Amino acid sequence: MATSRQIEREIGQRLARLRLARNVTQAKLAESAGIGVRTLRRLEAGQPSTLDTFLRVAAVLGLDDAILSALPEGDIRPIERVSQKGSERKRASPAAERPKESTWQWGDDADD
Repeated sequence: MATSRQIEREIGQRLARLRLARNVTQAKLAESAGIGVRTLRRLEAGQPSTLDTFLRVAAVLGLDDAILSALPEGDIRPIERVSQKGSERKRASPAAERPKESTWQWGDDADD
């Protein structure tokens, strides 16, 4: 599994390659996205950036539909809708507590 830093670097590299493939300068892309050139350079270098910056650049490059299609809708399953009487979930339920494991071991009996 990749770390968030590795994913940031890969996203930056892909955005830079896509920008170059479309023959767009950093200055033009930054202007169209409403961000600074230094901000775009940091994004393309895989340095930490904001989601807003990423989405602005992605929208200018026409990637907004691709980003949304990469994320599942998360629709409620029909059986859950029936069990919840048609209402949608607003939050996740806490994990059920597991019974505590016994620390008893062979030889722990007091009658020995």
